[in-house]
Amino acid sequence: MKYDTATPYIASYVIVRQEGKIAFVLRSNTTWMNGFYGLPSGKVEKKENYLNAAIREAKEEIGIDIDKADLEHALTMHRQEESGNRDNMWVDMFFEVKKWQGEPINAEPNVHGELVWLDPAKLPKNVVPSVKYALKHIEAGQTYAEYGWE
Repeated sequence: MKYDTATPYIASYVIVRQEGKIAFVLRSNTTWMNGFYGLPSGKVEKKENYLNAAIREAKEEIGIDIDKADLEHALTMHRQEESGNRDNMWVDMFFEVKKWQGEPINAEPNVHGELVWLDPAKLPKNVVPSVKYALKHIEAGQTYAEYGWE
């Protein structure tokens, strides 16, 4: 049976906090938002669940190991791509990690310029706008948000 429903892309994000700051990677040499800071994140692959995608992306991007039990759902965001292309929708799953193994590093220097720890209350202008929006909702204790649907 074929359904005539939306088929959004899906991404998992990981919020890693240390001493009140959050780990961000500077996007470089990618096809999207170069020069902007983003959270460790990436597309959910076929036959992969959201938590496993978050764990995989954290390992690939910042070199840490996470147990599934140490991830907590923080926010689900239904996002329309910043370009306004209504055919390019996303479901973004944000997870906060409470405990991890390893020291966070820039594990993908070919696509990230650096790993930095930023204060969520004083984010620079060059944070991915949808990530900044999501973090504002998370800090307010909300678990659902919509972005780009004006």
